[in-house]
Amino acid sequence: MGEIHRLLDEKGRAGLLADPFLTFDRAVVEAASSYLACEDSEVGYLYSGWAQSALPHKRLADDASWQVRTDHVSLLVEPGKRHTLTGDPTPVGVPYGSRARLIILYLQSEAMRTNSREIELGRSLHAWLRKLEIPIGGSSMAAVRDQAERISRCRMSFQIKQGNRTGLINQNILDTAMFVDVEGDGLQGALFVETARLSEMFFEQLKRHPVPIEEAAIKSISNNSQAIDIYCWLAYRLHVLSGPTMVSWKALMAQFGTGVSAPFKFRQQFRTTLDLAQAVYPEAKVDVLPKGLMLHPSPAPVSPKLISMAPRRRGSDGVG
Repeated sequence: MGEIHRLLDEKGRAGLLADPFLTFDRAVVEAASSYLACEDSEVGYLYSGWAQSALPHKRLADDASWQVRTDHVSLLVEPGKRHTLTGDPTPVGVPYGSRARLIILYLQSEAMRTNSREIELGRSLHAWLRKLEIPIGGSSMAAVRDQAERISRCRMSFQIKQGNRTGLINQNILDTAMFVDVEGDGLQGALFVETARLSEMFFEQLKRHPVPIEEAAIKSISNNSQAIDIYCWLAYRLHVLSGPTMVSWKALMAQFGTGVSAPFKFRQQFRTTLDLAQAVYPEAKVDVLPKGLMLHPSPAPVSPKLISMAPRRRGSDGVG
């Protein structure tokens, strides 16, 4: 149990927030309190490539590509284009922010639960977003729909380096789009097709290299895209370490700080967001040092027993 969780256990949320000597940010206390109070034990999944790279946190120009390079993974995201009745196709921009991450996480988790590339949307996605306390309707749903279109149209390339070998995976996440044009039909909430289909290559990579995460953890940090990235990275790295491992600030900035020009500013921001990620991963053992982070072997956020008990539904493509 981390320090914030011990303090919550001793003083409770209200008592801890009232402590004049509290050194944790209020958002960290709220995230840890929400996580500890959550009774949801659902297991989610993401492809390991996502745990070693990241989408942008903020909107880019609609015609701009996005690239992240780390020691082991390089991710290139190219924006897709929307057909127009007249003129050239219009770029829609690459996915960004927390909503894009939540949608991609939902697609991967459902694919693993059903062992199928066919993903139910509509009410199922809405129900999942409600469970994460994401409002359904208005500007919030418009943002979800925008990110769904960006995810559906974009193209991604993961370049994975293992030892002396390098593999290139060029792929779309989806074979079928997640959106339909419903302007003027009066059907509030009818923003998605009933099913979407993961691309075969992406589905195969997900099944070979899944990273289990706690949906309760994601729920508690669902509005902070960098905290989601750090949590997923820790979930991927810590439980496989054989001993203490140093990760330099330079390496951390390459993965999590693309777009941040000043290393000092990145360090300040990262340390605060790391606290948020650890607030929903009590077992994570991480030391912040002048040279970077010292990662220590830690239990996975999801126990193997919980993974084995996670519900699996037979997929519609006959795999299961």
